Amino acid sequence: MSPFLITRTLPEDATGADLRADVLHGLTRTPKELPPKWFYDARGSELFEEITRLPEYYPTRAEREILLARAGEIAAATGARTLVELGSGSSEKTRHLIDALLPGLEDYVPVDVSESALRGAAESLEKDLPELRIHALVADFTRGLALPGTPGPRLVAFLGGTLGNLLPEERATFLRSVRTLLAPGDALLMGTDLVKDEATLVAAYDDAAGVTAAFNKNVLSVLARELGADADPDDFEHVAVWDPEREWIEMRLRARHALTVKFPELDLAVPFEAGEELRTEVSAKFRRERVRDELAEAGMELAHWWTDEQGRFALSLATAV
Repeated sequence: MSPFLITRTLPEDATGADLRADVLHGLTRTPKELPPKWFYDARGSELFEEITRLPEYYPTRAEREILLARAGEIAAATGARTLVELGSGSSEKTRHLIDALLPGLEDYVPVDVSESALRGAAESLEKDLPELRIHALVADFTRGLALPGTPGPRLVAFLGGTLGNLLPEERATFLRSVRTLLAPGDALLMGTDLVKDEATLVAAYDDAAGVTAAFNKNVLSVLARELGADADPDDFEHVAVWDPEREWIEMRLRARHALTVKFPELDLAVPFEAGEELRTEVSAKFRRERVRDELAEAGMELAHWWTDEQGRFALSLATAV
C-alpha cells in the first residue's frame, strides 16, 4: 500500500462557524446572498454529480476532453514530481493527469474541506498506484495554504472552473495566494469556463430535468438541518440569469410570496418580499485575455492555453514570474 497521510488545518468546528457567519452577513444585507460552498453536503454533492452528466451541462465533459487530449503535453511541460490539487473532491478526473505524470510523479497532495472525500479518493488511488505517496490536507484553500515538504517541480491544479465562483476581488486574493506556493520551476494548471452564447450558458444552469433547481434549493435543506431554519423549498423558485456586463451566470432563489425565514439558533428572522431574490452562486466566464491579465496581476505568466474542440472550456498553464 502507498504511504497515506492526512493533515487537518481546518478546525473541527470551522464549518458550523462559517455557516453562521455567512448567514448573519449574507441574509441581513441587500441584496441577500450566500456563498455556493453551502450547496455541497452529501445530498448536494450527489446532485452535482448528476448535473455533470446532464446533456446541457458541458463544462465537465469539455474539461475531461482537454485532459485526455493534453495530459501528456502538460506532463512534458511541467515535469512535476509533486501534484497539488485544490478542491480535489473525489479526484476522479485528476487520474488522467496523474497517469500522464507517472512514473516521475512521486507525491500527490489533494486539498479539500471534506475529510471523507479525501479518504475515499485516497483509498481508490492506493489500490491502483501503490507507489504514489499521498498527503491529503483538510483545508480551505481560499484562506491561504501551507504545503507539506515534497519534491519539486510542483504542479498546482485548480480544475473544474471553480475560479469562476469567486468574485473578482476574491479571485485576485486567491491567485496571489497561489503565487506564494510556487517556487521556480513550479506551475499552476487552472480550468476556466469560457464566454459563449447566452442560451447555452443559461441552459447549463437551468436544465430541463430540474436537477440544478434541486441543487440550488438544497442550500435551504442545509440551513434547516444545521441552523434549524424553517425555510420551505416550495416557497422559492430557481433562477439562472446571464449578466452580459460582468460576464457571469448568477443562480438565485426567488421568493414565490412574502415570507419570513426564522433561524432560532441565531435568534434571527429574515423577511423576504414577494419576488425578492437570494443570490446563491456566481459563475464567471472568461476570455483568454482576462485569464492572462489576472494571472499577470498575481505575478504569474500564461505559458500554455488549451481548449476543447468546440472552444467551450480552457485549461491554462502558468508559471511564476
